[in-house]
Amino acid sequence: MSAAKLRLGPLPRATTVRLAVTMPADLKDMLDRYAAQHSQAYGEPVDAASLIPHMLEAFMARDRAFSRAAGKRPPPQTTTGHAAAGS
Repeated sequence: MSAAKLRLGPLPRATTVRLAVTMPADLKDMLDRYAAQHSQAYGEPVDAASLIPHMLEAFMARDRAFSRAAGKRPPPQTTTGHAAAGS
């Protein structure tokens, strides 16, 4: 497989929280394959669990209806008072 640029670029460092999710086994397999390709493309090992938050963030950033609705109210606050999107 070539090291072509993927839609999801190199991963930034960020403060995290733990969230458990349940998904179909075939989706987990696809995430594992994507993680392997991402690791190859960017030369840094990454697992599927590390990719999921970045994929969700990219998905929500491209959702126009969500962006319009989110623009009508202040962003959620974390316990430290920083906006969740800015953490």
